[in-house]
Amino acid sequence: MSDDALRIVPANEASAADLDAIFGVRGEAARCSCQWFKVERRAWAEGAPIEQRRARLHEQTACGDPHASSTSGLVAYLDDEPVGWCAVEPRTEYVGLHTKKVPWAGRDEDPDDAGVWAVTCFVTRVGFRRRGVMAALAAATPGFARARGARAVEAYPIDVEPGQKFTWGELYVGSRSAFADAGFAEVSRPTPRRVVMRRELRR
Repeated sequence: MSDDALRIVPANEASAADLDAIFGVRGEAARCSCQWFKVERRAWAEGAPIEQRRARLHEQTACGDPHASSTSGLVAYLDDEPVGWCAVEPRTEYVGLHTKKVPWAGRDEDPDDAGVWAVTCFVTRVGFRRRGVMAALAAATPGFARARGARAVEAYPIDVEPGQKFTWGELYVGSRSAFADAGFAEVSRPTPRRVVMRRELRR
């Protein structure tokens, strides 16, 4: 898929129906509705109905309100069909990151630095996978974050070896190659296959 075949917009410019089409009604994407990093682990363990998590996503994105002052991600379209989602916000919005090893291991970082944004999740709609949607969304995150005041944006992807296969649930954080192609540099490797990638943003 060529880059110009996709249209990527802030999620508040998408409709609730478009988001629902991307996340689907079953499977990990629907079950999570991009709430894994948005709540503390205890709250996640207590569980919540899918409908409640979906409603939270709608509220967080301010979907359907193109004049909203903030939103929580990006939506990709192919010929007006919603095909992909990417979560990107100030790192402070992801309370679940505070208890994770990957963002902080071996780094002297202030978790409460709102000037650093984080890319935490991708969802590509069934029927449109392996067509470059994730890579296009990753490439759009620096400009989106910069325009909203970020001084840096980082991600926590998997380093995928050639021919290596993963389930969707493992690759929701994205691939190292997609972020490298988008100008992100590796700053740490907390585990053999998980890396922290970061891009400093010029004002």
